[in-house]
Amino acid sequence: MTRVDFYLLPPGPEGPEGFACRLAEKAWRQGLRVHLRAPDAESARALDRMLWTYRAGSFVPHALAGELPEGAEEDRPVLLGGPEEPPPEPWRDLLINLAGDIPSWFDAFRRLAEPVPPDGREAARVRYRLYRERGCELHAHDLAGSRVGVEER
Repeated sequence: MTRVDFYLLPPGPEGPEGFACRLAEKAWRQGLRVHLRAPDAESARALDRMLWTYRAGSFVPHALAGELPEGAEEDRPVLLGGPEEPPPEPWRDLLINLAGDIPSWFDAFRRLAEPVPPDGREAARVRYRLYRERGCELHAHDLAGSRVGVEER
């Protein structure tokens, strides 16, 4: 069963992409392999650039799906991709979903993170219900400090 964590984000400049970079770094430092799922190839490239610059002094070894050098699986624990296909087996510890929909292959992951910006709560509620129907273990983390979460009202 996949554990799904919704992260209700506060308003601010970091946004879901910045949060995803921080979460990917934390997961990597814990020894996890991460797939960062972007809405499209252009967004994946922007995340690629952001992982180099989002925090001074940080380094997150990563690669874009389709551009992974042969034999680099061990030194690239974070893989960035678009919404199309699931990543290869090594990158299935954590899926960070920035695409705004639910991939049909989400249950290949042990954990799934759903960063939710302030204006994305209604869409997140729909995804929450669908994950619940699929029997996922659901958790919501209110990083914004508001009372209305992603759970159904």
